[in-house]
Amino acid sequence: MAGGNGKGNIVVKVGLGSCGVAAGGRGVFDALSTKLEGTGVDVQQTGCIGMCYKEPLVEIQLFEKERYIYSDVTPERVNRIVEEHILSGNPITEWLLMSPDDEATETPLAGQKRIVLRNCGIIDPESIDDCISVGGYTALAKVLKTMSPEQVIDEVLESGLRGRGGAGFPTGMKWRFTRQAKGSPKYIICNADEGDPGAFMDRSVLESDPHSVLEGMLIAGYAIGASEGYIYARAEYPMAVRRLKIAISHAKEKGFIGGLILGSNFSFDIKIREGAGAFVCGEETALIMSIEGKRGMPRSRPPFPAQAGLWGKPTSINNVETFANIAWIINNGAKVYNRLGTEKSKGTKVFALAGKVAHGGLVEVPMGMTIRDIVFNIGGGTSSNLEFKAVQMGGPSGGCVPASLADTQVDYDSLSSVGAIMGSGGMLVMDESTCMVDLAKFFLNFTQDESCGKCVPCRIGTKRMLEILNRITDGKGREGDIELLEEMATSIKRASLCGLGQTAPNPTLTTIKYFRDEYEAHIKERKCPAKKCQALITYKVVADSCTGCRLCQKFCPTGAITGEKKQAHVIDNDICIRCGLCMNVCKFDAITVY
Repeated sequence: MAGGNGKGNIVVKVGLGSCGVAAGGRGVFDALSTKLEGTGVDVQQTGCIGMCYKEPLVEIQLFEKERYIYSDVTPERVNRIVEEHILSGNPITEWLLMSPDDEATETPLAGQKRIVLRNCGIIDPESIDDCISVGGYTALAKVLKTMSPEQVIDEVLESGLRGRGGAGFPTGMKWRFTRQAKGSPKYIICNADEGDPGAFMDRSVLESDPHSVLEGMLIAGYAIGASEGYIYARAEYPMAVRRLKIAISHAKEKGFIGGLILGSNFSFDIKIREGAGAFVCGEETALIMSIEGKRGMPRSRPPFPAQAGLWGKPTSINNVETFANIAWIINNGAKVYNRLGTEKSKGTKVFALAGKVAHGGLVEVPMGMTIRDIVFNIGGGTSSNLEFKAVQMGGPSGGCVPASLADTQVDYDSLSSVGAIMGSGGMLVMDESTCMVDLAKFFLNFTQDESCGKCVPCRIGTKRMLEILNRITDGKGREGDIELLEEMATSIKRASLCGLGQTAPNPTLTTIKYFRDEYEAHIKERKCPAKKCQALITYKVVADSCTGCRLCQKFCPTGAITGEKKQAHVIDNDICIRCGLCMNVCKFDAITVY
């Protein structure tokens, strides 16, 4: 590598998205800033690099070409990184996650095509100059100077971009419907109300590259004839909201937001509305109600928002990821974009890999890649080294795809054919220790809590389904419960008013479809094959392995473990509350679950 000469050509970047900050990145940033003060080395913050499982991450960039990424950095490691690598030119190989000589072979950066995430982990999200230096707002300038609104819509239609928020409706078609709708003013809304458990795609984009979303909204506003836009963001995303506010302020100063933008006749303003954490407000009509200051509850459609949306006016709603694609498509061309993906699912998709996966984090892959490739080649397989069992796609509204179908392509039609949905992009990985009945109960409990209560099928139906699942996991399941769950699920899907109720039964239906034997074991044998449901398991001491150290006895909260010192202990299962503490503290693997 180039050595430590010419320090002004060296840039040090610290990942300070929510994941980096939570892992201690702020302390690392401060330590680097202090250590490198006066050396001419530029220390910068950046957003989520994507490798959340290795945070805090520090990148050392030399002469804009050579990139070195250190993982699991602590303030204590900073001195050595500075002295040996930055100042003396000797990389510390045992701490490196990526270097020019070994370009991301084991990390989630391998095998990706980053369009939405093109600037994430590259720029300072709080610097508009950083954004401009990598091409920010050039697409807006191109549109305003060389393209008509119809040409913009045609380009987006030709790209094949479908909405990345869940249903996958063609983006250009939605824009055209809104443009052609009668009535004014018209509105653009960015749906940043990301509420799926385990999903953090929108949050990471807003924290790492907010200007890409603003630019996409501006182009959409020009295309449909709107002069005002709203970003509906979760209040639980304070960093994303703060960086959005900074980005909007800077964009106004530069003349990208406001009146007569870049000398054109186009004017557009963007405002932020913070949601109060209601999952149902991710549904378009409920979101609109919330922006209007009303209780977030869905309404019947038609009319659709494109005809009568915010304050009864034509409104186009897309999510964060959809808008983040727009500038790239305008700059690179629809034909380049639609070469990626499959026949009916063009482009790339961002996924939040979570659960029992080794390389948890944010990845962006071409549509059509298989679940197996994402989980194993990018995600590194299971974190537990246990057998891969399934993935939950699309969160509480999605479905469970078993390992036997891991070669299913990730595109809208293929996922639909196996009972799942793309959703916003959460991919929850499960290993063989996951109880699928308990998983269905978890997601149904979530959707039942989040139901707005407006329609009876969702309000009452999900509650009754949850009661049955609770009964099954409590060891009180009855013959016919599985069939009753299927019957109720079908009715709820058919009769519910909005997407929450219509999709809430999906996790239950798909786990029954692919893991029916687990349901039957819970009901007929009173056993949990995954050994997770407390009412259906017992703990036992393996006498040959127990040394009588008494550690389990010390931690048992109910005194269920007895035995003399240096003698094999015994667990009284009539007293045991099955908390698992004894197994966690045992150093000799002398306690097993049956």
